[in-house]
Amino acid sequence: MRAVAALLAAVLALGAALPRPGLLPHGPARGDARLRPGDDESSPGLLLRRVLRLYGRAARRLFVGTNGVISTQDFPRETQYVDDDFPTDFPVIAPFLADLDTSGDRGNIYYRQDDSRDVLEQAVRYIQAGFPRSAGAFVPTNAFIATWEEVGAYQELSQDTEPSTKLNTFQAVIAYNDEDTYTIFLYPEGGLQFLGTRPKESYNVQLELPARVGFSWGDSDDPKRDGLFHSLASSEQALRSLERESNTGIPGVWVFHVGSTEHVEPGGGEGAAPAVPQSPPEHPNPGTAGYPHPLSRHTAMAQRPSHGSHGPVLLGFVPGRRDTQERSHWLQPRGDGGTGQSFSANPSSYSSGQHGVGVEEDVHFNPDVFTYSAASKETCAQHHGRCSPHAFCTDYAAGFCCHCRATFYGNGRQCLPEGAVHRLNGKVSGSLRVGRASVRFQDVDLHAYIVGSDGRAYTAISGVPQPAARALLPLLPVGGLFAWLFALEEPGSENGFSITGAEFTQSLEVTFYPGGETVQVTQTAEGLGPDNYLSLRTHIQGEVPFLPENVTVHITPYKELYSYSSSAVTSSGQREYVVAAGTANQTLSYRLRQNVTFSGCPHSRLPARQQLSVARAFALFDSHEHVLRYALAARIGPARDDAENPGVSPCHDGSHTCEAPARCQPGVGTEYTCECAAGYRGDGQGCRDVDECAEGLSQCGPFSVCLNVPGSYRCECRDGYQPAGDGQACVPLAPPSDPCEDGRHPCAPADRARCLSRGDGRATCECLPGYTGDGIHCSDVDECAESPCHPAAICYNTPGSFSCRCRPGYAGDGSQCTYAAEGNPQRLTPCQHERMYPREVPPLGDGHVPQCDEQGRYRPLQCHGSSGHCWCVDAAGQEIAGTRTAPGTTPPRCGSPGNPQRLTPCQHERMYPREVPPLGDGHVPQCDEQGRYRPLQCHGSSGHCWCVDAAGQEIAGTRTAPGTTPPRCGSPESIQQLTPCEHARMYPREVPPGPSPVGDGHVPQCDEQGRYRPLQCHGSSGHCWCVDAAGQEIAGTRTAPGTTPPRCGSPEPTERPPSMCERWRQSLLEHYGGSPRGDQYVPQCDPSGDFTPLQCHGDSGYCWCVEQSGREIPGTRSEPGTTPPCLPSVAPPSVRPEPRPDVSPPGAGTFLLYAQGQQIGYLPLNGTRLQKEAAKTLLSLHGSIVVGIDYDCRERMIYWTDVAGRTISRAGLEPGSEPETIISSGLISPEGLAVDHLRRAMFWTDSGLDRIERARLDGSERRVLFDTELVNPRAIAVDPVRGNLYWTDWNREAPKIETSTVNGANRRVLVHTDIGLPNGLTFDPFSKLLCWADAGTKHLECTFPDGTGRRVIQSNLNYPFSIISYANHFYHTDWRRDGVIAVNKETGSFTDEYLPEQRSHLYGITAVYPYCPGARK
Repeated sequence: MRAVAALLAAVLALGAALPRPGLLPHGPARGDARLRPGDDESSPGLLLRRVLRLYGRAARRLFVGTNGVISTQDFPRETQYVDDDFPTDFPVIAPFLADLDTSGDRGNIYYRQDDSRDVLEQAVRYIQAGFPRSAGAFVPTNAFIATWEEVGAYQELSQDTEPSTKLNTFQAVIAYNDEDTYTIFLYPEGGLQFLGTRPKESYNVQLELPARVGFSWGDSDDPKRDGLFHSLASSEQALRSLERESNTGIPGVWVFHVGSTEHVEPGGGEGAAPAVPQSPPEHPNPGTAGYPHPLSRHTAMAQRPSHGSHGPVLLGFVPGRRDTQERSHWLQPRGDGGTGQSFSANPSSYSSGQHGVGVEEDVHFNPDVFTYSAASKETCAQHHGRCSPHAFCTDYAAGFCCHCRATFYGNGRQCLPEGAVHRLNGKVSGSLRVGRASVRFQDVDLHAYIVGSDGRAYTAISGVPQPAARALLPLLPVGGLFAWLFALEEPGSENGFSITGAEFTQSLEVTFYPGGETVQVTQTAEGLGPDNYLSLRTHIQGEVPFLPENVTVHITPYKELYSYSSSAVTSSGQREYVVAAGTANQTLSYRLRQNVTFSGCPHSRLPARQQLSVARAFALFDSHEHVLRYALAARIGPARDDAENPGVSPCHDGSHTCEAPARCQPGVGTEYTCECAAGYRGDGQGCRDVDECAEGLSQCGPFSVCLNVPGSYRCECRDGYQPAGDGQACVPLAPPSDPCEDGRHPCAPADRARCLSRGDGRATCECLPGYTGDGIHCSDVDECAESPCHPAAICYNTPGSFSCRCRPGYAGDGSQCTYAAEGNPQRLTPCQHERMYPREVPPLGDGHVPQCDEQGRYRPLQCHGSSGHCWCVDAAGQEIAGTRTAPGTTPPRCGSPGNPQRLTPCQHERMYPREVPPLGDGHVPQCDEQGRYRPLQCHGSSGHCWCVDAAGQEIAGTRTAPGTTPPRCGSPESIQQLTPCEHARMYPREVPPGPSPVGDGHVPQCDEQGRYRPLQCHGSSGHCWCVDAAGQEIAGTRTAPGTTPPRCGSPEPTERPPSMCERWRQSLLEHYGGSPRGDQYVPQCDPSGDFTPLQCHGDSGYCWCVEQSGREIPGTRSEPGTTPPCLPSVAPPSVRPEPRPDVSPPGAGTFLLYAQGQQIGYLPLNGTRLQKEAAKTLLSLHGSIVVGIDYDCRERMIYWTDVAGRTISRAGLEPGSEPETIISSGLISPEGLAVDHLRRAMFWTDSGLDRIERARLDGSERRVLFDTELVNPRAIAVDPVRGNLYWTDWNREAPKIETSTVNGANRRVLVHTDIGLPNGLTFDPFSKLLCWADAGTKHLECTFPDGTGRRVIQSNLNYPFSIISYANHFYHTDWRRDGVIAVNKETGSFTDEYLPEQRSHLYGITAVYPYCPGARK
């Protein structure tokens, strides 16, 4: 103890912090290994020289990770744990768990084993300072030292940003001997320069998650929701204290007892360490400080105990276990000196290792119950070689048994490492009848890939011939065997491999309904091969229903009871599956019975029954690779007390009353109906045979004869034919010789005719295109006689064909020619077009060919070549009123078109009337004084009257008959106006547009909206051409009659918006300067924009599988040189249609809407209780990241911000409503959003532009309210009744909550003290309180709108993001829990939580009322 006192005195003399020399020696000079630089690296498993006791269990390897953690197993992908709170789902010792990065020479991570005297002496001095009495005699024999030196936080860098200069240094030491273990965390002065890191998937949302310091067991029932852990620090306040506070009396030194028992005991509880000022507990929770048990079900945020406390301080609450009593489970001495398991009165469901408990003798075992049949007792001494190398042998009264050692599992004869990925290889043979076809296959390959850490099994069978492969899709039990073998184990339960090992036989019988087909499957496991690969033989025999091509099979999740005896496992059940083809679905079922026989240890205590729960099941046939795939995710647990064996249907046990040939169809429970079997007709009581042959229902193909048989029919081939592969069609036995191939045909030479074989030894002759005749005699066709070329081209006839060549001065391929100026083709000007294709011009009736200048423009003076009339035209070629002169007179002086007045359209039409249907005589329009069309037009001779618009177009529905009252015109807005195309169809005129060699009227074709169809064809002449939107012919597109029409109006395909994968990829490429290094990761996207199932990290060789969202699938990461088998069957897009971007209608009543990445979720309320079972996705928004969300109660519309698309959108809550983008420009990172239902306005914050803006709900009248004195504006709320606006500023240097009027007046700071990271903000319209959730202080607080009456509602939040108030509860989203948390307003207690099945961060949340708050009638 004198050494400890000296150490304390020396440290205290240097100041109230640990100097850098206080760290244990480390670095290359001490032989440390250096972890590879990077963002998410891990060391190889370091084999320890001695077995390490950790949490009461043995560990033989340690792994060191970049992100401030040490574990006894390899790490999953960092996205699975780095942003989550404790507990983790794998064992963790975490001196500073955060998203760290040593890329770019930003620090080093060292680690080593050490048994040198100086290191062990320094470690034991620290340990005895924290445990002066209990560790007084502790002498470590080994130490493991991991040091993070000057490491940085992960940072998304671009060309415009520099790496942060804040770097951290800290150290973790594990000192141990054969009996006990202690851990030391060391934080030198100035070693923690940053306290948290930004999540990678936060996109533009500015967030920083504090680091976590502590321990996690990682092996509970559902580790992400409920597990064992000890947290030292997870808030900024607690992290800041690590350097200057302590539980040893030495600032910056923290010691924990972690070895001989299953709990973590902090130092400083024995009262001997010198007093050091302690910070208050992170989250005080009275009533738990003196809790005596050594292990809490949730030791959430366990505090550093004050000196003088006895035992570990356990406190805190994790939502979702509000009613769970604290439980403990530990080892204690027995009276006889041995060690046994002792449970408290309320034993925990926590299982210590599940596979790692090696008890030398089962104290509950009665040796009289089981006996061996062998004449003499077998002992371990004789037969220990039968055990696995990873097992130990135990002698019992009547024999011996093998038990797997800690960190392994199995039946003792075969043991596999826990948490590892397993592979199975095998062969499949079978004989199946599929419909009417028989299929045999022999020794096709079966491969299975098992992710034992979460109970996922992937099975692939290749080479099964069709149609059997497709018909086996529903036979999921083939892959279901592996799901049972390697299911994720709930506490106290064992999966199949733990019972049977790798030697067993499964017998399975499946009966399909309604057809009654039965198939038997036998699967025999033959032990473990090299690399622990399990070898398996499978045989399938029987009959299965036929499945047509292009169908998919969907398997619904199911639960199945298994019953166990000493050498057999049995189960039975009924499964449903859905066969989908396009929009048609059919639900079918099958009944299965199976048993698994094995040679077990008679001294094992097997459960009587267990329940297998399959949460996800997929079946897929890959027609390209000819592979049948099954994928399941399963867990095994005890049979629930309330779970009964489902009643056996009378259809299955034979007690039904259906008479043959009727079949029994199972219903709900024991209900059933009698239905006539296929091939019979009736009501189920009297069934009569259907004659499929007589009624034309057979599918017999050509050359076959249909024969009716009871309940079915048979196809028999005619003489000379044999059945085809489908069992229905018939093919010739020996096809006759082909005269076309052997030359025995009379056809003309091959350059003029072709020979067509008829299949019966005869041939047919046919002339080739370009020739005419009977095929035996073929002569050339003169195509040029039909003028197939363009009018500006010359046609040349050739044998069997022809060619077109443009005339001099034109360019093109002959079928299309355009005018060429100096060799460059150009589009004809209007004048040039009219010269080439002259049209009829009134009043003379003969064609006028206009004169053009050198540039193709109309010459100002135009004269008719034959009549002698002359006139002036404007730039469009239109005659200028009053300029026409008679033949023989002086032509007008043109070129000054500003002097003479141009005719209006009405005046021009009066001067040159045109033929107008339906009467056939010319109508002269009436014009007013200004030359405009009068609204009322009447035909002078017929007496018809109608209304016209400003362009003189008739308004549909206004025409009146002669002698009736003319219509009242002048209000055309109430009558639909004809489009130009519709008008031209109703009143066709001589056409133009374009050359019409026929000269008769062309009636244009219009689409459904009344627009001109891009392709127009003349009804009588056969000419076709393309037109623009105005119906004008596009030069060079006209084709001759009988030729292929031009391709018109083929717009470029609409470019889809970039997907999440593509945006992430582009963002990273920009950050990398366009050319990433080989050690930098860039996501791989497929052509449709989705993440490819296999992702690899640059040239490192590491690869892994990902889900649809791009998240890594745990357990799939492979070493360099190998790639994991990533199955597309588990990616939702390959087996399910992508969700439509429209609204799935919500129910009535009050409910919550929350934003979760690419979707908006719906969570109904029953009072204030969360109806979690009714939660669903309301709106899927592929490629979006929804952050802010609010609701307009008047029009029942939801509004949201999208930081990925940089937009603000809305959608109605009616079924099928689709999103509408209302703000699509001028945004960078739109986050918070608030809707004012009274003023019909919305407000939002933009942390990229540091602005607060306002607009109408349709996006109009947009304006900036504030763009100064803002750093990171986040949440925003509005009080519509009083017209006030509130927002938070997530400024780390000076966080604040501000207010103003909704018009931006009277801006002032409301709260600026004792706040950290105010993420969420809500205004309660009923209590008139403004409340916020703070991720920095962990507080939920409220105040009156003027800033008075501030009070804390809850002081133990995790990491809130958004909050909403309803009734007497608050509901907030949490980034640590990835869920919605409910808090009672009055008591501040957590009352409920909802954790979506798909884990990802939740952003905004809002409440939807059945009425408008503050406006109820």
